[in-house]
Amino acid sequence: MSDPQPKTPEPAPVDSGTKGSCPRCGAGTLFSGPVKFADRCSECGLDFTQFNVGDGPVVFLTLGIGAFVTILAVVVELSFSPPFWVHAALWIPLTLILVVVTLRFAKGLLLALEYRNKAAEGRIARDE
Repeated sequence: MSDPQPKTPEPAPVDSGTKGSCPRCGAGTLFSGPVKFADRCSECGLDFTQFNVGDGPVVFLTLGIGAFVTILAVVVELSFSPPFWVHAALWIPLTLILVVVTLRFAKGLLLALEYRNKAAEGRIARDE
């Protein structure tokens, strides 16, 4: 027998990062703030607290973006020698914007991949 309601396909993991969509139903309910996950999906009820994205995205993105912005700042300094306030006006907002935008994408992507691959804590099987 066929299911009376066809199941909607799960969205691609990239959609969870770019659109903030639930990895189960695709509703835009993944985030409750700029980079804070909601507790659960208001559409399908998926509990987002069961997933552990951790601090990995924060560390790698901050280091990567920090290196990128530092290189840009050195190039600007050596090319134009602007006053300090120009550096502050350029690099502080750019760094904050890049970290928030890429962190949201990375956290959404990792949560969706955990959901799709049914990731869980590792367990050691004990023979007794």
